[in-house]
Amino acid sequence: MSYTPKILAFAGSLRAQSHNKKVVGVAAEGARKAGAEVTFLNLKDLPMPIYDADLVEEHGFDRNATEFQQILLAHDGLLIASPEYNASLPAALKNAIDWASRANGEVKLGATFKGKVAGIMSASPGSFGGIRCLSHLRAILSILGVFVLPDEFAISAAHEAFDDNGLHKDEKMHSLLEQHGANVVEILKKMRG
Repeated sequence: MSYTPKILAFAGSLRAQSHNKKVVGVAAEGARKAGAEVTFLNLKDLPMPIYDADLVEEHGFDRNATEFQQILLAHDGLLIASPEYNASLPAALKNAIDWASRANGEVKLGATFKGKVAGIMSASPGSFGGIRCLSHLRAILSILGVFVLPDEFAISAAHEAFDDNGLHKDEKMHSLLEQHGANVVEILKKMRG
């Protein structure tokens, strides 16, 4: 029986018309074409309070954070597109990672991320494309045991870069983003196939 990688794709943005959701959508299509089973997640569907160990002691582990952990555990790879907020990650993305990395019953500290392969990217209306946040995201994922692909993409002028169907107007960049998703799949097949 051949191995089919399971990829979780999501954006760090909560906005309905997020540029980063479009970017990760293109990469996810590349992963799908490369033979992966891809799941899209909208972080807005799993709102979590700011991580607070006292809150956990008092009320137990947050239900949506538990669901996010289970979703992560069911996937081998990640495609994450993050907007840049003040040269770093948005609070919702960092908070979701913080919750998911915590111990929770049978889930050990860091177990939800360890051994996964990730492709990271960013998009911004600005000229830098959100590149400054990606080093922070890479560092966080790496410390949690994720192998982050060396390539990363920052899409500048993102408000003009996509058509109404979520396709990047520049065919070369569209192809590179799809290949980014496919690369996650190929690495997983080599590691686990």
